[in-house]
Amino acid sequence: MALTLFGTFFILLILNIPIAVSLGLSTIISLVLNDFPLSMFPSMMYASIGKFTLLAVPFFILAGIIMEYAGISKRLIKLANVTVGHLKGGLALVTVIVSVFFAAISGSGPATVAALGTILIPAMVSAGYDKGMASALVASSGGIGIIIPPSIAFVVFGVLAEVSIGKLFIAGIIPGMLVGLALVLASLYMLRKNENLVKMEKSSGKEVWDAFKDAFWGLMTPVIILGGIYGGFMTPTEAAGVAVVYGMFVGLFIYKEIKLNKLGELFVKASISSATVMFIVANASVFAWLLTTGRIASTMAAGLLGITSSKIGILLIMNLIFLVSGCFIDAISAFYILVPIMLPIVNEIGMDPVLFGVFMTVNLAIGLATPPVGINLYVACNIVNLPLKEISYKVLPFIFAMLVALMMITFIPQITLWLPSVMGM
Repeated sequence: MALTLFGTFFILLILNIPIAVSLGLSTIISLVLNDFPLSMFPSMMYASIGKFTLLAVPFFILAGIIMEYAGISKRLIKLANVTVGHLKGGLALVTVIVSVFFAAISGSGPATVAALGTILIPAMVSAGYDKGMASALVASSGGIGIIIPPSIAFVVFGVLAEVSIGKLFIAGIIPGMLVGLALVLASLYMLRKNENLVKMEKSSGKEVWDAFKDAFWGLMTPVIILGGIYGGFMTPTEAAGVAVVYGMFVGLFIYKEIKLNKLGELFVKASISSATVMFIVANASVFAWLLTTGRIASTMAAGLLGITSSKIGILLIMNLIFLVSGCFIDAISAFYILVPIMLPIVNEIGMDPVLFGVFMTVNLAIGLATPPVGINLYVACNIVNLPLKEISYKVLPFIFAMLVALMMITFIPQITLWLPSVMGM
């Protein structure tokens, strides 16, 4: 069964069939060849997405798009600009800082790149930055979108691994900021000899205050979402719904940038994104069920444990598998394929499943900016009409910096688990 399932899946991927369809078709073929009733496929698809917790996914997607239409991204950029834009490499700092803030709103890597790249990449180029380097930085920073809470990736992992989504959210804060710091340091190193940078004038205190007041309502979004969850007032799903209502209120009545005639376009965009994600979840869920039922996952887990008994060796192998997987498949598909295989190993070596969820997500965040299938790279390329080859070369220093952060997160558990423990989680 394993040969049929994975063999068919990889053949379909090589034929450039979409990942969700490849997952579904390979599962159907395996079900038929192993005498399972085909009628179970649609019923299991429906059951897999008919969960209250997963309702957070379309809500967070809609909230992120509403925030984009509401003009929050440009206000966050302005605030970061007047705060640190005058420093050498200031726009690189702005890019990472705003990516962290916007990640706390959108929960999606590609959404972060799309919302910020159209403003930041042209601004960096006009300030003397290399176009490829600027695009690569935005693409890399966008990966923080699935690490900093609220994260769609954490919602999916929490449902799949039966781990507290609230705990995953709080555990992702410091690792996400560490990845951001690594990108900042990489940027400053790359810019150290660039004499063409246009240095901005330092903003006055009044300008900083005015920018803060203008961005205040956007800055309150993660406070409301995370404060509601950790204050015990809302579940993550309810918080996602509140984020939608809050974003709509801000966009319609405070910033007044969401026009009534644009609501249809906004909802259609959110519906398409949500349908894409949930279709992947539905197909991947049946794929994961077959992995477990057919004892494929347990057999592969035992094989991996047989390679080495060293915890460090096992963690390095797991990182390698996640990194390679992230180069070819999206994070949600990777969760459904790999978590059933890896979770028994995690339990065997005594690793906290929250730590596992975070370091796996960081791996897949790196994959968003890693050729040949890093979706963030394609989004950035489309913004500035750059060939993928050029941006792929420029992104290598940022990938290296993120790998250093990944190793720290993997082998220093306190980076991930300290904040949840302090909060009594």
